[in-house]
Amino acid sequence: MNFIKSFYIHNSFFRYLAVLVCCFVLSFWFKFLYPITWLLTLLLIGLFLFDVYLLYATGQGVTAKRTLPKKLSNSDSNPIRLAFETRYGFKTYISLIDELPVQFQKRDFNFITSLIKGEKKYFDYSVRPVDRGEYVFGNLLVFASSPLKIVKRRFTFQKDQMVPVYPSIIQMQQYDFLAINNRLSTVGLKKIRRIGHTQEFEQIKEYVQGDDIRTLNWKATAKQNQLMVNQYQDEKSQPIYSIIDTGRVMKMPFNELKLLDYAINSCLAFSNVALKRNDKTGLIAFSKNIETYVPAVQKMSHLNVILEKLYNIGTAFTDSDFGLLYGHVKRKVTHRSLLLLYTNFEHISALKRQLPYLLALAKKHVLVVIFFENSELEKLINTDAEDIQAIYHKTIAEKFSLDKKLMQKELERYGIQTILTKPEELTIKAINKYLEIKARGIL
Repeated sequence: MNFIKSFYIHNSFFRYLAVLVCCFVLSFWFKFLYPITWLLTLLLIGLFLFDVYLLYATGQGVTAKRTLPKKLSNSDSNPIRLAFETRYGFKTYISLIDELPVQFQKRDFNFITSLIKGEKKYFDYSVRPVDRGEYVFGNLLVFASSPLKIVKRRFTFQKDQMVPVYPSIIQMQQYDFLAINNRLSTVGLKKIRRIGHTQEFEQIKEYVQGDDIRTLNWKATAKQNQLMVNQYQDEKSQPIYSIIDTGRVMKMPFNELKLLDYAINSCLAFSNVALKRNDKTGLIAFSKNIETYVPAVQKMSHLNVILEKLYNIGTAFTDSDFGLLYGHVKRKVTHRSLLLLYTNFEHISALKRQLPYLLALAKKHVLVVIFFENSELEKLINTDAEDIQAIYHKTIAEKFSLDKKLMQKELERYGIQTILTKPEELTIKAINKYLEIKARGIL
């Protein structure tokens, strides 16, 4: 049974048959071809049997292995490696097929190469998932053939490997690495000029040239008989919450990725940076109900808790209840906190319906409302209109774009911090705003 399942005819065999058929047809006119063709037929049968023997005489003629990450990173290119080697004593031609998860909708995976005895080769490729969840890789199939190329033997490896797709861990690590190496400006993160002093006293130290003379400690100077200054550090352990709207407004896709997933990726990278700066980070996800609530905690291990909660967040085709959000924040978030609200407004009337709740949140907390530019509209606006219909479409697009800017001005008029951003620039702008608020001591 295993023999039947693994046995395949090589395409070259059908070419040989086609040649024999042509020879038999020609033998009607050229009689001398008839016995020659029969000899060739017997030779092909003999080679066929010999090829079967070559491929099946060795039990496990080819070995292959698929190496997957423990977790795939959503919206990023994730590397996957295939390793394979042959134990046949002859040059082996192989065709490699990896059955990718159904989410990728890719059915033309095929890698062809050849190996000599004992040789080991690798094939690297990448996948870019655009949805979180479980991805199941099917069989890793290897079709081996000898130099005769008459039959093929199929080998099957690693059936049904499951790997979860989490929010963008690669993006989080990228900003973490840049922050450690002080190279944030290379990806657009700004250096914010610090205004005034933070509130946390660290130590008294000797004055050196360049220290701010306004921090001189005259009592310590008198005792030590030399200039001494107070040294301050950034105020730490301030609570910061990422609030994600999971309603229908976050279902809109850009570059195959939903706005919700852009927000989730940004939340993870931002939370990592905030924890590295010794602040507390928490998470709230809401629509008709409060779907997720993670209190703000200042521990690096807390990032794993946030990651697991982000993995399970989904969208619903419902309008979000901002009144419910306000009530939950009022009960659960008792200290003044920085609230980063990821949502979206497509029309100014939608903003005005929620404005009373936003103002109520901003009375006690520092609220940053984050919503999105429609990058597809920007492409339409920047395209030259060539007829009346194109002019009409361009005019409507400009109106929608203007509405977004008016919404931003309306929020800023009431003293609410805002970020209006393209989806792909969300993470950079969110971290920039966080650094700005910390530097200016607004929180």
